[in-house]
Amino acid sequence: MARTSEPALYERDFYAWTRQQAKALRALARTRPNVPVDWQHLIEEVEALGRSERHAVESQLRRLLVHLLKLSASPAAWPRGVWRATVQDARAELENRLTRTLRRAATSALPRLYAQARRIAASELEAYGENEAAARLPQHCPWTLKQLLDPDFWPEGMDVDGNR
Repeated sequence: MARTSEPALYERDFYAWTRQQAKALRALARTRPNVPVDWQHLIEEVEALGRSERHAVESQLRRLLVHLLKLSASPAAWPRGVWRATVQDARAELENRLTRTLRRAATSALPRLYAQARRIAASELEAYGENEAAARLPQHCPWTLKQLLDPDFWPEGMDVDGNR
């Protein structure tokens, strides 16, 4: 197959490519070609690759949210440095993985991921006796996806180093 100067969908947006390929394979399978291909499992595997990529993005976004929540609510001096490092690592992972299609998926998943992150952050804060900090966590995500991904963004009242 000849390549064009524009990057292939596979290279630009792997998640979108898996969805496109699964759809094309379903259409091809309906034609019942006389070839020894396990269509059902092949389609499932291509779809699983895309789901895996989406899951990795959602996992990093939830991780980012947990640590930003702890940074914004906890008065503790330690382990702020660890939380800041985790935020920076999650942002780097997301920068490497997010495509236009996955960005849309992340935006729509943000309320669900925030609710999960809030439960995790509250539980972790409470485990360290920071019940008041856990109670102060906002019910709804106070940040946009753009803010979450911005390497210079830190919760209100914090400097670029994550200090209060």
